[in-house]
Amino acid sequence: MSAVDAEAIDAVDTETRQFREVSKGYTPFVLGDVLVAKITPCFENGKIAHAKPTRRFGFGSTEFHVIRPRAEELDPRYLVHFLRQERVRKDGERKMTGSAGQRRVPEHFLANLKIPLPPLPEQRRIAAILDKADAVRAKRRAALAQLDTLTQSIFLDMFGDPATNPKGWPEGTLLGEVSEIVSGITKGRKLKGIPTRPVPYLAVVNVQDRALNLSTVKTIEATEKEIERYRLHKGDLLLTEGGDPDKLGRGTLWGNELPECIHQNHVFRVRLTTDAVEPLFLEWLIGSQRGKRYFMRSAKQTTGIATINMTQLRGFPLLLPPVEMQREFVARLAAAEFIEGAQREALAKLDATFASLQHRVFQGEL
Repeated sequence: MSAVDAEAIDAVDTETRQFREVSKGYTPFVLGDVLVAKITPCFENGKIAHAKPTRRFGFGSTEFHVIRPRAEELDPRYLVHFLRQERVRKDGERKMTGSAGQRRVPEHFLANLKIPLPPLPEQRRIAAILDKADAVRAKRRAALAQLDTLTQSIFLDMFGDPATNPKGWPEGTLLGEVSEIVSGITKGRKLKGIPTRPVPYLAVVNVQDRALNLSTVKTIEATEKEIERYRLHKGDLLLTEGGDPDKLGRGTLWGNELPECIHQNHVFRVRLTTDAVEPLFLEWLIGSQRGKRYFMRSAKQTTGIATINMTQLRGFPLLLPPVEMQREFVARLAAAEFIEGAQREALAKLDATFASLQHRVFQGEL
């Protein structure tokens, strides 16, 4: 039997399972049904799809609603595009029920939706127009995904797999020998009346894998001495000490995204003290399988929690290709990122055009 979970229903990726595995605790659907993810954040992300099981029927997660359009009145693809409109998704998000993190779109929200119903041939014409426009966006997203693969390929092609070091780069240098590593400011510390001022600070949530999430940056009261000690400089590598295993040694470079910023004590700051290592190369090296394996071996682990300390981070064994190669890597990545930026800008324009087209067709303007 075909089976699908709520995370995959925008593409309706399926797998085959035995009937006894899916006959209970799963939602059945048939060819032509429309599947609507009910749980946050899947619904907000537009995970709504026209069901196309590998056989006549299938089973999926209980975390989506099944809509069965009447063939003589409603085209499934037309319905999918109607439900994927931002205004419909925002309205559904406002009417979700349940506790934080487990909120779901109620069935009555869908049942009470008013949908324009032109004749079936017109519905199919509208669906075909939107399908073609959406296919262009899909190709652009695919190109971006290939660029992500390209950057990985550039690193591996130039330096080999750092976990096995097939190119035999020198390995005798430790991270602590070529950098200054500090932990950040501690919340709740006693200040004893010393004057302070608010300053933005980075927490673990802000430091992603080769990316910064600055959508929410909090401030902390800090003394001038603390601000001077923990102030971030361009090229500093930020690494998280752990928590969940995926946060262990996760890191990215600081590029002066804010005019002034410090970091909390669960984030390490690595500042290179030598010209023999490029910060971007170091970011990729620590983020490679070499770094992940080292941190997992070295970390203090309890149930579901893994953390590294300053000593373990200082002891990270580097690979040191010639600095000229590292600089070439920086230049090649900059070129790839320039192309990626152009692709993302083009995708943003396509998304805006598509949203405008959606609005026009469902308002009867096309």
